[in-house]
Amino acid sequence: MDLEDQLKQLFPDHVPEKTEQDQRVEPEFWLQDEPLLCKYEKRKGKPITIIDGYNGSKNDFKKLTQTIQRSLHVGGSCKGEQIFIQGNYRDQIMDLLKSFGFNVKRVGG
Repeated sequence: MDLEDQLKQLFPDHVPEKTEQDQRVEPEFWLQDEPLLCKYEKRKGKPITIIDGYNGSKNDFKKLTQTIQRSLHVGGSCKGEQIFIQGNYRDQIMDLLKSFGFNVKRVGG
């Protein structure tokens, strides 16, 4: 008998709350049909990951940038129609964007 069964016997009327893992969070930004391009470059000797091809509004663009920065705990910025993330996080960013529902295309080696 595990802990859940013991708790059900002690409190038969209790309904457990859903955890964050059970609830799927809908993204707060616009999803597009065209794939995003994820590139890796070195600028001034430092690695950066560039996400290109997002054509949402400026507010959605900033929200997407902040979401990526917070989930990876790294710095970055958005200029023009590109998102710059400090470091080589191409695989993690691609997984994160796919979990939001984006189509992602890897560019380069």
